[in-house]
Amino acid sequence: KELLIKKVGIVVRKYMSEKFEKKVRERLIMAGEPEGLKPEDILAMMVIASAIGIIFVLLVMLMLGKNPFLAVFGAIAFFLPKQWLNDQVKKRHHLITRALPYALDLLTLTVEAGLDFSAAVGMVVEKGKDGPLKEEFAILLSEMKMGKTRETALKNMMARVNLPPLSNFIRSLVQADRMGTSLGKILRIQSTQMRIDRTQKAEKLANEAPVKMLFPLIACIFPTIFMVLFGPIIYKFMS
Repeated sequence: KELLIKKVGIVVRKYMSEKFEKKVRERLIMAGEPEGLKPEDILAMMVIASAIGIIFVLLVMLMLGKNPFLAVFGAIAFFLPKQWLNDQVKKRHHLITRALPYALDLLTLTVEAGLDFSAAVGMVVEKGKDGPLKEEFAILLSEMKMGKTRETALKNMMARVNLPPLSNFIRSLVQADRMGTSLGKILRIQSTQMRIDRTQKAEKLANEAPVKMLFPLIACIFPTIFMVLFGPIIYKFMS
């Protein structure tokens, strides 16, 4: 399977536009580069999915005796690999969002205990929960050890993840670094604000729950209840 994708990727590589390559590469980085995939691999997967979709629909149409030209609708499978990539980005963003408050609290505690920022990040990498956020902090720490400034390493992390809560946190750190503000104070403010934002988001989701439950109630539960209650009565009258 992987060999087929690589071979097709080599063929379609020359037909790939720079805009498509740039956009897909950004999404792959945001997704954490799953399976080491490259833009040409995603395009190859799209081509293969389209071909499989067309063949599958064609066979179904022939079995049903329908117009075989309808098999062209199988080409909609062309967009499935791209949708899969978007789902990987959403999944990774969700994991980072859930892990961010804990990591920020740990950063705050270690900085207020007297450690510098690099040592605090190292503590997060060592003691933090496994996941994409820990991986990003590990990359951040390695870049700072390689000689990059803290601002540059933080901006690289912001560009890789491209998640609003993390971007706001990084902007606050960069601004504090430029203005010479106490890092511990900024981290404490950000930690408190992030906790408030998380509580407000939870309340918003709780308030939306009744509205989201309305359609399943009307479409699935109420008809079943009516069938159980009135079905025997209707059957008795009919018989």
